[in-house]
Amino acid sequence: MDYKQELITTIHDLGCDVGQLEARLTELSQTQPTAVLIPSLYEELERPALTLIRDHLSQCAFVNNVIICLYADTWEQYVKAVQFFEPLPQPTFVLWENGPRITQILQDLQSRGLDLLQFRGKGRAVWMGLGVATLDAVAIALHDADITTYDRSYPLKLLYPILEREFGIAFSKAYYARLGETPRSMHGRVTRLFVTPLITSLMELFGYRDYLRYLDAYRYPLSGEFALTSDLALTTRIPANWGLEVGLLAEVYRNVALKRVAQVDLGLFEHKHQSIGTAVDQGLQKMCRDILQSILRTLTETEQVVIGPDHIRALRVKYRREAQNLARQFFVDARFNNLVYDRHAEEVTLECFERVILHSGEQYLNDPTGTQIPDWTRALAVIPDLREQIQDAAISDMADARAAVAGHSEAATATSLSLG
Repeated sequence: MDYKQELITTIHDLGCDVGQLEARLTELSQTQPTAVLIPSLYEELERPALTLIRDHLSQCAFVNNVIICLYADTWEQYVKAVQFFEPLPQPTFVLWENGPRITQILQDLQSRGLDLLQFRGKGRAVWMGLGVATLDAVAIALHDADITTYDRSYPLKLLYPILEREFGIAFSKAYYARLGETPRSMHGRVTRLFVTPLITSLMELFGYRDYLRYLDAYRYPLSGEFALTSDLALTTRIPANWGLEVGLLAEVYRNVALKRVAQVDLGLFEHKHQSIGTAVDQGLQKMCRDILQSILRTLTETEQVVIGPDHIRALRVKYRREAQNLARQFFVDARFNNLVYDRHAEEVTLECFERVILHSGEQYLNDPTGTQIPDWTRALAVIPDLREQIQDAAISDMADARAAVAGHSEAATATSLSLG
């Protein structure tokens, strides 16, 4: 049995009573409202995972609000998204993050000296959704839209440690085992083959720095599922690149005492996969690049570590040895559990990641600045009712979408009657 604790609190699933936890969390949420935030591309609506997520969320009495931050290319796509989430019993806000109403709000913010239009992707969606969520929620859970193993225990386990006040937790992060089913195999390549040996290598280079010990305490530092208090959501800068997850952990490290940080076991977990990519600015290579640069930047900012070209070259050498050792260990573990494990493919992958280290490290030395979206407290200093404006824009967009659907339905009925 695994009882091991880390530098942060590790909440194991030792056979927890989900029904009992759900009843307790439902009680707590009556006085401490919760929200679930899902950043999503429109394409996710056409895949089965988001339907599964929606159907399970509809059964979560402990979730008071649902916020969807949607990137849709057309009005028709947005209308379909509003229809898609109509079955949810909770108050639901579908934010068309690149729609004309919200774009106009961001242009107004830009004219006042704070440019958020320069940011794209998941980072801006998360930032916007957190702002709206804090209007009503005490605790906010965030997860992606592509989880194929989703059930109601996921938001339950993330939110419960935040709302149970005697725990004193401000941030909870998911960890899990990522196993594919067809065939049964180990997934999570960037965590297993890049981040884990990278942190070990950095410790050997720079010693057991507090920030590295903190990162090493997370069992799945790249999980996209977490929950946090609304206060923390307002004071956290959101990374705007593919290093969002590890960059967010750096923000938590700066802003939260370690005794208020936890990780919680979600069990088995799976979602869609990214390709490795054919260049360092594509696929998982791009993710590794942004992760490494985020870690190096935080090392300098928080631990006063001065990084030079020799460190990057040494890091590449150390990483290769650590990653190869891990590949051997994963091979043994997989074979023992009758999992498919292509050791050669794993070695090819880590060699690809190794090349990223040199390129990414050189980029960092030439330009160590990051791409982070300012926290909400700064945005509210520019436009105090910015959150309300974005929420009102979503409400108006949704009303227009429903009206369009109703008008189409009435027109179809009239046509049918006339033909009859």
